[in-house]
Amino acid sequence: MRLILPEGYAPLIGLKQTERAIELLKDQFEDGLSNDLRLRRVTAPLFLLSGTGLNDYLTGIEHPIKFKMKDLRDMEAEVVQSLAKWKRMMLRDYDIQTGYGIFTDMNALRPDEELDNMHSIYVDQWDWEKAISLEDRNLDYLKRTALKVWDNIKRSEFFIHTFYPHITPRLPEEITFIHSEELFEMYPDIPAAEREDKIAEKYGAVFIIGIGSELPDGKPHDRRASDYDDWSTETEKGFKGLNGDIIVWNSVLKCACELTSMGIRVDREELLKQLEIAGELDRKDLMFHRRLLNDELPHAIGGGIGQSRTAMILLQKAHIGEIQSAIWPGEMVDHCRKCNIRLI
Repeated sequence: MRLILPEGYAPLIGLKQTERAIELLKDQFEDGLSNDLRLRRVTAPLFLLSGTGLNDYLTGIEHPIKFKMKDLRDMEAEVVQSLAKWKRMMLRDYDIQTGYGIFTDMNALRPDEELDNMHSIYVDQWDWEKAISLEDRNLDYLKRTALKVWDNIKRSEFFIHTFYPHITPRLPEEITFIHSEELFEMYPDIPAAEREDKIAEKYGAVFIIGIGSELPDGKPHDRRASDYDDWSTETEKGFKGLNGDIIVWNSVLKCACELTSMGIRVDREELLKQLEIAGELDRKDLMFHRRLLNDELPHAIGGGIGQSRTAMILLQKAHIGEIQSAIWPGEMVDHCRKCNIRLI
């Protein structure tokens, strides 16, 4: 069991206040995200047909929950793990114009998740996707978009402070950009997770660029699926990647915390290249991949912002289970209770 129990922890607001704060935060965050990125809300599916390539298979080893539908000739469906590819298809099917996009209030299940203070089987995200031009497929556009997401996080932090003045903002005003290869050069002798701890503690908030391509040690900073984010295009200084993660310093747990993963999506050429690198060329025959290879889908940028994670950071909670209702190991529940951490 992986669990951090901060010494002397006491929640800044109780259960009832927390539920109200979550409601306020979600409304505020969605309005800001919609306005800043020019997105409109659409309804998200809870499950998708198997065999279409639409469900996110994450790093390739996580297994979605599958079930057969009796009234549909026992066709198989699977519970969403995320909507990275479904959203891009919806940009075309909703006829969203370049410069505009969609967002969803996404709920997913990841049964293979390793549970700890910040990881749950239940995943809730603001999943968003925006149609862009070919000229916008570059690192500067990625950074500008990441800054807009960061500005919304900071505004939401101050918004919470206006309702609960004793919850003092702790995140830095500015976010620092760094490439995963630069981060590796700074700390070559420690694992990627520890590199994130080091850099997040140093700056308070960072956007780590280039998640998925191999670093000099032959390993990626973190794994990414081969068929949505572009992690193989060469950019400035010969680095690779048009994607990244916003990582902040969790001042309660004293460790790094990822709030969002985002990136410019693969085009036809990058999809084939990344499928080949990953040894997954057989996926090109799936429905989503065929549509992309046939140039039926727009160029896009998109990401997922953890709702419970963001609330946990902004409300300065010690466990994601103080934000969302989920299932936890009995031993974890007992340890948390003894340390004043009340899991919903």
